[in-house]
Amino acid sequence: MGKTVQVLDKHFVPFIDAETIHQKVAELAVQLATNYQDKKPLFLCILNGAFMFASDVFKALTIEAEICFIKLASYKGTKSTGNVITSIGLDVSLTNRHVVILEDIIDTGKTLHSFLPQIHNQQPASLEIAVLLHKPEATNYPVPVNYCCFSIPNKFVVGYGLDYDGFGRNLGAIYQLAE
Repeated sequence: MGKTVQVLDKHFVPFIDAETIHQKVAELAVQLATNYQDKKPLFLCILNGAFMFASDVFKALTIEAEICFIKLASYKGTKSTGNVITSIGLDVSLTNRHVVILEDIIDTGKTLHSFLPQIHNQQPASLEIAVLLHKPEATNYPVPVNYCCFSIPNKFVVGYGLDYDGFGRNLGAIYQLAE
């Protein structure tokens, strides 16, 4: 899969290779296409981290669907700040739409937990969450994960859209912080 990589001042070791990621994402797209056949869902990509995940899911879909983007953030460095910042808002109505949130990672769950009431207020026909990575042992806020590619330990990871202070997103695989 590759060697240790350095992102800024930290070293990361291989964790999930690109081929395994693409296989799981393709399997997820098949599940979503089956479950949303004839529903024309709206996929809501949470930026910045989920852009690669959302792109690959969307390319693999075989159904009619739309995608839009919103920017939420709660990380600074390798730790969650505990504050959720909405930088770019929704520009489409979610009323009576089947909405699937595409998120890169659910760590504590605070970011999505804080954002979900805004979505529910728009009265979507349905709302589900598809996540690339979930850290169950780190989750402190209830977030309903409907689709999950990988459950991982509570380790800091970068690559495939995930970053360390804005860097490392371009790595094709996922790496975890070296101990």
